Amino acid sequence: MLAPEPLPGQTPSAHAAATDAADPAAPVAEPGDPAGDPGGGRAPGAVRRYTANLRYLFGRGRPRDKGGDHAPWRSLRYRSMRWWSVANLVSNAGTWMQLTVQNLLVLQLTGSAAATGLSLSVQAGPGLVMGLFGGAAVDRWPRKLTAAVSQAILGLVAFTTAFLVATDQLNYGLLMALSAVTGLIATVDGPATSLLGNDLVRREDVPSAIAVGSLVHSVGRLSGTALAGVAVGVLGTGAAYAANGFSFLFVAAVIPFLKPAVQALGAAGRAGQGEATAEPATGPEQKAAEAAEDTEPAMTAREGMAFFMRRPRLVALAVITGLSAIFGRNYQLTLAVLVTGPLSAGAGAFGTVSSVLAAGGIVGAVLAARLRRPSVKLVGALAAAGALLQVVAGLSPSLIFLLVLVLPMSVVESVSDTAGTTVLQTDPPAHMRGRVLGVWRSLSTGWGLVAPPLLGLLMEQAGARGALVLGGLIIAGVTGLGALLHTRRGTLRTAPAVPEAYRTAA
Repeated sequence: MLAPEPLPGQTPSAHAAATDAADPAAPVAEPGDPAGDPGGGRAPGAVRRYTANLRYLFGRGRPRDKGGDHAPWRSLRYRSMRWWSVANLVSNAGTWMQLTVQNLLVLQLTGSAAATGLSLSVQAGPGLVMGLFGGAAVDRWPRKLTAAVSQAILGLVAFTTAFLVATDQLNYGLLMALSAVTGLIATVDGPATSLLGNDLVRREDVPSAIAVGSLVHSVGRLSGTALAGVAVGVLGTGAAYAANGFSFLFVAAVIPFLKPAVQALGAAGRAGQGEATAEPATGPEQKAAEAAEDTEPAMTAREGMAFFMRRPRLVALAVITGLSAIFGRNYQLTLAVLVTGPLSAGAGAFGTVSSVLAAGGIVGAVLAARLRRPSVKLVGALAAAGALLQVVAGLSPSLIFLLVLVLPMSVVESVSDTAGTTVLQTDPPAHMRGRVLGVWRSLSTGWGLVAPPLLGLLMEQAGARGALVLGGLIIAGVTGLGALLHTRRGTLRTAPAVPEAYRTAA
């Protein structure tokens, strides 16, 4: 249950006392509990916060605030978030129907596997070049309108492709052009829909919303792939594109009825009090926000890049995620070679490994949904832990040993992804988030294009075992070095000044 809002004129301390008295089931902090006793623990503050993150991640910690809640599915308590999750499920199923059929369609048109890869690159390419400008557009335009229009345009592209397929007028050149248009619109649609989903819940519930979105994506992928086979077999290739078009229109139709969390909670509070209390806030936070808006710089892509580079935690997050994406996340490639090569198992064995990876991703998403305010430190610690597990996996003597390691590897990866996405989408101020996501889209597209060939070259030189071990050591080493430098810099900043009496003249 969401904590009640303070009454008009009630101070925060009085409101907290009243809440405690009205809620006898509220958690009570125990002495020495890092989450409830700020001064009782022996560990430094940073270690205490990190320990608290891990404790409530596994359901054992206590929320810092009396009304805190870290239930995995708490984001679904918002009515708009429930509708948004349904819309995302429909959209993801339609998207995976189209992606599955698109590969088959390219093969039918060209008979070339290389052409299939080129079509995917053409669709992803605009994200590398235009991601910055797409994010700037999201910051400049109304978010709900931007998301609805981009979804409608994507639906129009899907319907156009379905019509060309049905009338036998589609050729490879037209398909490439339509793929490029889809990728271009996605540079705006991606940041707009991501931030719109986060607007539907409170900030502390964003990890739950992202984790729910991850689960929805997994379910949509499975159902969309299965439905694609049925659609092609019964109605033909164009049916998958038409279904994806309808899925985009469904999302566009839902968006106008969504209410941001602040608006929804404000309406609920006014209804509960039975009186109009919607006076504008005049506290320090509101004044600071208004001042920030008044002095807000031009909403350009350059400003977004400059802000990103001046934000150390965002740069650190990009380094950790980029290294993990290049050297540690391509398990479908590295583990496939390891299973069928050094471990001398067949394709069926790799299917088992893939199933365990998928199961671990679901478990990790549920655990990650318990987070409230994850940090870059937590992301780095999880990345290092996953890298060390990867090193051990590279040395696996048998398939059974590998299967035991694959599950925690996938869980750690899923939790780290959710924590990192939460930091990325909540750390910047509201007026900069679209551009930050635009920068991130360009970066992620870049390392997504670089990772497969670089990892393939590494496996050719060092083998599957060597690639796993070396990649894991690189991730763990760089992450550990970054943590050490950050700790030393913090120590130097907090070192006591030397008294004037002890200084000597040169």
